[in-house]
Amino acid sequence: MNTNNLPDNPYLLLTPGPLSTSKTVKAAMLRDWCTWDEDYNLKVVQEIRNRLTLLATSEKDLYSAVLMQGSGTFAVESVIGSSIPAFGKLLIIANGAYGMRMIQIAKVLGVAYETYILAEVDLPDIGKVRKLLEMNPEITHLAIVHCETTTGILNPVREITTLAKQYNKITIVDAMSSFGGIPMDVHDWQIDFLISSANKCIQGVPGFSFIIARKDKLEQCKNLARSLSLDLYDQWTTMENGGKWRFTSPTHVVRAFLQALVELEDEGEVENRYERYSQNQKRLVEGMRKIGFTTLLPDIMHSPIITSFLSPQEEEYSFLKFYNLLKDSGYVIYPGKISNGDTFRIGNIGVVNPADINQLIEAIIRIKFW
Repeated sequence: MNTNNLPDNPYLLLTPGPLSTSKTVKAAMLRDWCTWDEDYNLKVVQEIRNRLTLLATSEKDLYSAVLMQGSGTFAVESVIGSSIPAFGKLLIIANGAYGMRMIQIAKVLGVAYETYILAEVDLPDIGKVRKLLEMNPEITHLAIVHCETTTGILNPVREITTLAKQYNKITIVDAMSSFGGIPMDVHDWQIDFLISSANKCIQGVPGFSFIIARKDKLEQCKNLARSLSLDLYDQWTTMENGGKWRFTSPTHVVRAFLQALVELEDEGEVENRYERYSQNQKRLVEGMRKIGFTTLLPDIMHSPIITSFLSPQEEEYSFLKFYNLLKDSGYVIYPGKISNGDTFRIGNIGVVNPADINQLIEAIIRIKFW
């Protein structure tokens, strides 16, 4: 794949996604595709679905992958709106903006729900979840975010989904910012619906999301959807018939995603990518602490995806000025997102290596103005 004529990006994206991608992923978008052609549906779409299922579990025959137009939120809404029957009730565990978004989705769709809302810097208490399940036997489904990029916290999903299964609940996991970057097996973790997006740890570009789900749970979604375009069951059954999408698919983005999956395999699969991300995050935290920054969370709560730092308290400090100076130096970071506190965030997923993190720290030292 010739990438010689592709320009270099003016900066490195140190964000939770969209993120910096390889030139070969970008180059994959330079060809047009027909949505009805077998070269696209059978050789691209179906290969992606097969690769995703193999990536998710060793019990691949029990699961299927469904691709969905739109960002990750579209897929979350598709699952919530398609998997919960009229008599069902959803327990949502939320300790950040994306858990709270699931509550908003359930409310808009008219899905009955119970909440367990925590502070953005707290982990869910397993005993509290058990008590909620015991006190609310009408709960049929449980939903939680794995890596809550509001702070970078990594929630104990495996423990919670295992507990939920003791009470025969259907489990929904938003693994938007962790799937492909943190080793997991959806069967071992007892996840019924896992949701992620093209532009996260698999290092594709934005444009679609996907759901990896147990086939028997997908079958139970028939005639339950509260939306036409986000009907998960119809999307799945149509896709099973030769890889077609019900409505126009983002062909260029889909082809780029296949290239990203190939590059994940070439890197040594999820385990090696996890190691690179972990090294990035470790160097980031060590380097930032050496020059006077403090992390929002203790190390034990950190994910290898993104880290929140407390903003300097000096009067001269301004995030916007800091952001623009860093951008001019070739690095784009993220503002904070927590409700109570002044923070900023630095991600280390995408085509980012420990050497890039070292150079980032050097750039921050050079531009430090407070």
